[in-house]
Amino acid sequence: MSLRLEGVKKGYPEFTIRLDLEVRPGELLTLLGPSGCGKTTSLRLVAGFLRPEAGHIRIGGQAVEGEPPHRRRIGIVFQDYALFPNLNVLDNVCFGPAVQGWERGRARTRGRELLSMVHLAGYERRRVHTLSGGERQRVALARALAPRPRLLLLDEPLSALDAKLRQSLRLEIQAVQRELAVTTVYVTHDQEEALAISDRIAVMREGRIEQLGSPEEVYRRPASLFVAGFIGQANLIPGRVLARDGRLTVLQTALGRFAAPAGGRAPAAGERRVLFFRPEAARLGRKAGNRFHGRILRREYLGSQVQAIVEAGDQRLVLSAPQGPGKEVLPAGGRVEFAVDPLACWLLPEEPASTTVG
Repeated sequence: MSLRLEGVKKGYPEFTIRLDLEVRPGELLTLLGPSGCGKTTSLRLVAGFLRPEAGHIRIGGQAVEGEPPHRRRIGIVFQDYALFPNLNVLDNVCFGPAVQGWERGRARTRGRELLSMVHLAGYERRRVHTLSGGERQRVALARALAPRPRLLLLDEPLSALDAKLRQSLRLEIQAVQRELAVTTVYVTHDQEEALAISDRIAVMREGRIEQLGSPEEVYRRPASLFVAGFIGQANLIPGRVLARDGRLTVLQTALGRFAAPAGGRAPAAGERRVLFFRPEAARLGRKAGNRFHGRILRREYLGSQVQAIVEAGDQRLVLSAPQGPGKEVLPAGGRVEFAVDPLACWLLPEEPASTTVG
């Protein structure tokens, strides 16, 4: 079942939400962005808890912006679980089908199937207050899916859980979503979470979608400096365009001349651009490509790799290097030379106050 937002508008004092977006049938699309950018408000517009001032919200081609939430056939998972404390686990899961008039036996069969799917078989008679946070969120997911919704909405479903539990539960959510092929909109501010589970990511900024693409696209080919800095860590070096060299654009910077593909239209000579690359794109001691050298200000051991802050001219860059037997160590205070493949770089339009390490 598809979801389409066409010219949807909702005004607030801080900014106005403006959305044009299509979620494909069976897709898991994540709304990603900082707190206060409009992610949850967008979800509430789809759910029917808020009404847009303009535009259309279509589920399966049918306009629903005038329908109340209970008529939209949408399953919702909230951050705070929103379970019924007076009901046991199975009765919580079966609540939606019961409200829709399902026959009791059919509803309970559906409930048991979903509890098994979320690894809670045998928990049917447990009271929800006896469950851990992760178990409660599994119950909430099963309850949202029980009445076979046309659309599943998840609003920061893992933010109340610890890091290890978030990692395991996000994989379970992805597996269940894939198995049931339910069209899903997932809201989070956690970049790693979005990259791990999404088919596509819509990066939001002040009520608008800054970029929509696959996890790899938004990570490796950001559409703006905001996206580059918000998702992961970004090395950003400003400069001025010199010329074109085949598929690449040559940029003159304070650190020298570097080449990279250009996002959007090919820039003309003299235009300002920012060279972008991720820390892991750097290769120590490499002689070909965009070459850098500098002094290591500090390093951080992360197990499989070492991350270092490198001072190159007046820039501070982030460099990641794999560690292990035979691997070169990055000593604090030492000099380092490295290079980045031009195809691992990307040129972006310049924005004010945007050339710091993200």
